[in-house]
Amino acid sequence: MRELPLLEGTVRQLDYWWTLYLRTWRGGVVSSFLTPLFYVVAIGVLLGGFIEGDPAQLNGASSYLLFVVPGLVASQTMNTAIGEVTYPVMGLIKWHRGYYAMLATPLAPIHLVAGTLMFTLFRVASTTAVFLLVLAPFGLFATWWGAVLTFLVQLLLGMAFATVIFAFSARVRTDEAYGVLFRLVVFPLFLFSGAFFPIDNLGPVLSWAARLTPLWHGVDLSRMLMVNVIDWRLALVHVAVLTVLMAAGWFLSVRALTERLAQ
Repeated sequence: MRELPLLEGTVRQLDYWWTLYLRTWRGGVVSSFLTPLFYVVAIGVLLGGFIEGDPAQLNGASSYLLFVVPGLVASQTMNTAIGEVTYPVMGLIKWHRGYYAMLATPLAPIHLVAGTLMFTLFRVASTTAVFLLVLAPFGLFATWWGAVLTFLVQLLLGMAFATVIFAFSARVRTDEAYGVLFRLVVFPLFLFSGAFFPIDNLGPVLSWAARLTPLWHGVDLSRMLMVNVIDWRLALVHVAVLTVLMAAGWFLSVRALTERLAQ
């Protein structure tokens, strides 16, 4: 059977995800709007009202609301991306074995990886767009181009997480591994990657450990762009780290799924 080119195979595989999405999108519409709004109001506005907004202590942000919102945006990006490549991927491999059925067509594992990641990119883009639209009335963007670049950063951040976690999902044998992933990786990243407080508050050792996490790179870069206090050299480092992570994750994902489906 002739193997399809990457682009054609990816488009064909996207038909599965698009059909599934058309049947289930209504379940997430309300939460897509309300969840970011509740986060912003509860943490940024209400809790932020008790915190003094010193730009020197808040990475250039003039208020705690402006400080915390980029962290919330980046954290939602991480959670959305990881959510699309954990249980759904395991289901296609282990439970209803959809990937095996797709291999009976001209599709190859690389098409399955690409199609899943492209759908994940769509989900990240749509949820981020909604989040940023919810933020618009709060006047949190210093410039219009900062808002656009913040959106693009979320796409890069989402793919950095999605590719790596896809490779993880293609390797694990039971969903118990996700309990470890969420408790020992995702939740600590959410709390200690600079989303809610400056990482310098963690002390010299833990602050440097936080700087090694991909979420910190996404949070810090998003914050720079939103408040328009940009260290361009550090911004390039952020982009480079996330790009390298995404490229490595892509390679590992294709390899892991190819080996898993060959068993």
